[in-house]
Amino acid sequence: MKVKNFLLGLGFSVFAATSLASSGLTGRPAPDFALKSSSGENLRLSEHRGDVVMVNFWATWCGPCRQEMPLLDELYSRYERVGFSLLGVNIDDNSSKALKMVSELGVSFPVLFDSRKEVSKLYEVEAMPVTVLIDREGTVRYVHHGYKPGYEEKYLDQIRSLLRE
Repeated sequence: MKVKNFLLGLGFSVFAATSLASSGLTGRPAPDFALKSSSGENLRLSEHRGDVVMVNFWATWCGPCRQEMPLLDELYSRYERVGFSLLGVNIDDNSSKALKMVSELGVSFPVLFDSRKEVSKLYEVEAMPVTVLIDREGTVRYVHHGYKPGYEEKYLDQIRSLLRE
């Protein structure tokens, strides 16, 4: 019984910390960062000012990430031409695994590598995946923790709303 209560308490603590992290970022300027991309160049978040930006933190070992990525790629392909950017931030220690997964899934959005976890710390990422939506002014508007089928409908509504602003 003690072990069960401890595990329940631990789960609640992680959930509470994750929930607080999202409310702590929402409404604040998105922390700027620059990371090496899969194309070999460094990309900086602030270079996308004026666009609605989705930053998606993911890892190769994360099943929901694998499930979500093709759906995110559809959103990217659909809205890129009207001012929507998507930056996939991989947190694996080894970028070759990430490159292999990106190739397997056929995603076209830029993938950045945060092997030192510096950017994930800036965004208070504690679980995978985490999806952050940033408005054209650079303000964090929405933070989503985890992924379940159907979340992409929320993303779609929020992206459309931000694009109309």
